[in-house]
Amino acid sequence: MRRYQLVVLALLGVMAFLLVNPVAADDGSESEGDKVSFHHTYDHALEKKVLPDPVPRFVYDSGLDFEYPENVRGIYVTGHSAGGDRFDELVSLVNDTPLNSMVIDVKDDHGKVTYEMNEDHVAHDVSENYIKDPRAMLERLEKEEIYPIARVVVFKDTALAEKRPEWSFKEGGDVWKNGRNEAFVNPFVKDVWDYNIEVAKDAAELGFQEIQFDYVRFPEGFEHRDEELNYSRGDYDDASLDNVRERVNAVNDFVEYAYEELEAYDIDVSVDIFGYTATIGDAPGIGQNFLGISENVDVISSMIYPSHWTPYFGISEPDREPYNLVNEYAKSENELLGELEDAPTSRPWLQDFTASWLYSSGNTFTYGADEVTAQIEALYDNGIYEYLLWNANNNYTEGTNFDPK
Repeated sequence: MRRYQLVVLALLGVMAFLLVNPVAADDGSESEGDKVSFHHTYDHALEKKVLPDPVPRFVYDSGLDFEYPENVRGIYVTGHSAGGDRFDELVSLVNDTPLNSMVIDVKDDHGKVTYEMNEDHVAHDVSENYIKDPRAMLERLEKEEIYPIARVVVFKDTALAEKRPEWSFKEGGDVWKNGRNEAFVNPFVKDVWDYNIEVAKDAAELGFQEIQFDYVRFPEGFEHRDEELNYSRGDYDDASLDNVRERVNAVNDFVEYAYEELEAYDIDVSVDIFGYTATIGDAPGIGQNFLGISENVDVISSMIYPSHWTPYFGISEPDREPYNLVNEYAKSENELLGELEDAPTSRPWLQDFTASWLYSSGNTFTYGADEVTAQIEALYDNGIYEYLLWNANNNYTEGTNFDPK
């Protein structure tokens, strides 16, 4: 390229000279005055070009502009709520309180995508029309300055398991389902990874600012049936490893792979994880390792609903002591994340529902504003200022102090 530039400059110089000093015709009558001397000297020094580190990469631009809040304080929103009349109510809730974010189902607990996808997309046949115009929804959130997070349920996926049984777990020739009639797909199968990442990429292209992967794990209690069910171990069939470590490696590798695949979209990647994994090493059945996952995400969201704990941290009935449970958990998590050089943001899921199934009739411990606020206060007291509220029906408690500074 540099040689080409020198030639061009030389030719331009010749042309300029000829325009000013025309050369006599070659008729043999050359005179002294017609003789010309053409000489140019170019003083050219070679420059060492240093490439930036890192080299600029392609970054997808959705055309929407969201600013990451000082601290994310969000609510969970189903596809039905996002695409229905409830959406106005939920937008008002966020606008009228210190809340600022929504976690919206893009791929739900059944494996359904909540908006209609293009016909050539791998998940088109399981896409529904719950959210009729997802782009318009995101444009509204941009205008309202509400930070949008796309929830993608990964390995709990009845729709995909029934469509591709070879990607699932089988029992007696049929797709295995748990006691709630839910099927899982197999984290050892890398085709399942790509399927979910394609859904995530579509959400990023729409304009979601973060992909939150949920159910990044094997089914609960899998250690009791891992030798009974029929399924592929793919690249993880390693005689030198026990079953637990195989599962942990598969889950960790998926998270790392997903993070790399989504890098070009300039979005954050988060993962939901069981709270108790921050208090042990490898979770034996589900394949989750708190630090292993945390090393490859921007945000880690532990599900620390007090109702989901058996007696723990010396608390006999955690559901009745929301502040104490969250306070003890936060101490454990802070200590663990302190081991990482580049720790992710902690953004736990908190309980905004009443766990009536824990109690006999008439003895239910009801969650109200005080109980929800107590969990937030416990996080703040431990230097954790981001959180998400879970209510499966999207009914959030009035009177909660969402920012108890």
